[in-house]
Amino acid sequence: MTDQPAEPVKGDLTLDAGGVLQLLWPRGASISEADAEDAMRRVNLLCGTDTHPMLVDMATTAQVSRGARAVFGRPCQASRIALLGSSPVDKVLANFILGINKLPCPTRFFTSRAEAMAWLQLDSGHGA
Repeated sequence: MTDQPAEPVKGDLTLDAGGVLQLLWPRGASISEADAEDAMRRVNLLCGTDTHPMLVDMATTAQVSRGARAVFGRPCQASRIALLGSSPVDKVLANFILGINKLPCPTRFFTSRAEAMAWLQLDSGHGA
């Protein structure tokens, strides 16, 4: 367990006025399994029994561990997930996540925040 940080990386999680969850990881974050577990727990607590589309801003993420990718493959209260990045490294990290055999909800990678938000707004089932 020496490779785990003392405390999980706290991604900034909010629920905006439009009903979209927004998760912003800190600059240069290396996301561990513990970080992923913490983020998923906070998503589920914030949503309660409702589901919401979620924007994950991973534009400055350094790496995502294998354990974190496994956690992100589990169902949570996100009804669809847009991964937002800006570099080729972000695309590679997103492809690792998207490469999970069966994601629990529709998930896509975007380099445009506007396109990501438009795709998330297609989700008419949130809040139900």
